[in-house]
Parts: sequence; structure tokens; C-alpha cells
Amino acid sequence: MNASDAAPAAGSAPDDGLPAVAPQLRALRRRAGLTLEAAARAAGLSPAHLSRLETGQRQPSLPMLLALARIYGTTVSELLGETVGDRDAIVRAADMEPTRAGGWTYVQAGAPGRGMQALRVRVPHGSQGDIVRVHPGEEWLYVLKGRLRLRLGDTAHLLGPGDSAHFDSLTPHRLAAEDHDGVELLFVHTLLQSPTATLCLGPLTGELP
Repeated sequence: MNASDAAPAAGSAPDDGLPAVAPQLRALRRRAGLTLEAAARAAGLSPAHLSRLETGQRQPSLPMLLALARIYGTTVSELLGETVGDRDAIVRAADMEPTRAGGWTYVQAGAPGRGMQALRVRVPHGSQGDIVRVHPGEEWLYVLKGRLRLRLGDTAHLLGPGDSAHFDSLTPHRLAAEDHDGVELLFVHTLLQSPTATLCLGPLTGELP
């Protein structure tokens, strides 16, 4: 066993949050045949940070879950330990359980296990605004409430309720809430089913204007 896969030291207490994620992250990484170091590098994380996610000592953000799902060739639903049922075409509001990750709140708005993932997302002000993502696929978002600061490449956009964006995910992109009350979105992304570790190029640096 890789030394970096060892269990956490005695006395280290995991944070509350998403207890089902920690064991799934490790199991799915191993299923993809990736070492801790290779997976962390592909996701733009340090091996120590990924190890803390895998042992439940840290809570992953939604962008991290999306990146790791792409790297491991799976879905966010599987990372969260959700089982794929009969893939009913109808998703009832009463069955939509909200999940918090890294300050974001999101609800699966589509059937789990699909190549196209649909989410309803709430992004609070100041949360994950410094993360830039680059990865294969497409993303579509629609602003339900509040205002969204969206940066695509070198261009910044301010979107209000009713505005939408549809873009190639290889374009460096960043999402942040403009207002202190946060922003609510409908969010759809294509999920490439491949364990290739190079799918997610990781975060880039830079600030929104």
C-alpha cells in the first residue's frame, strides 16, 4: 500500500459534512488505478489535501467533486455514495435532497448516473470565487436568483435572473456571487466517462476584475 494511503493518525477527528464522500473518494481513486499523488496533481490539489478529503478531515467543494468525478470516470452522485436506481425520467421535488459542499448548496435536478448532470446550485458570496477550472466538456447555467459574476477566458460577465451561459469547459472559467445574498443557478454539465488523469487541468491563478 502506498504510504500516502495510510489511515489518519490517532486522535485526528474528521469534520462534520459529507461522511459518505471520504470512503468513496479513496475507493473510486483506486478503481481508476491512480495513486494519491497522480490524482491530486490532476485535480490541482496537494497530496496532503486529497488525503484529508479521503479521511474525512476536510469537506470537498462542489468544484472539487466535479473535478474528481471527471478524473475517476464517474459521477458526483457516485462520489456521494448515492446508488443508481432505475433512472426514472422524472425527478420529484420531494426526492431532491440538498447537499452542502465547500459552502455551496446543491441539489441533483436530474437522474443520477447519466453522462449529463443537472444541478440546482446556490453559491454564497465569497465562496470559491478564486477557483478557475479548465476541463473537457460543456457547461450550461441559468441564473434563477441574484447576480452571477462569470469569467470566461479573459472576459468577465455579470448575469442576472433569466440570463444564461453555454460554453466549452476548456475555456478557463470561474463563478462567483456578486451580491451578499448569493446566487442561485440551474447548472448542467457533460461528464466525460473516462479515468484518464489528465482530463482536469486544475485551477489557475488570477482575479476577477
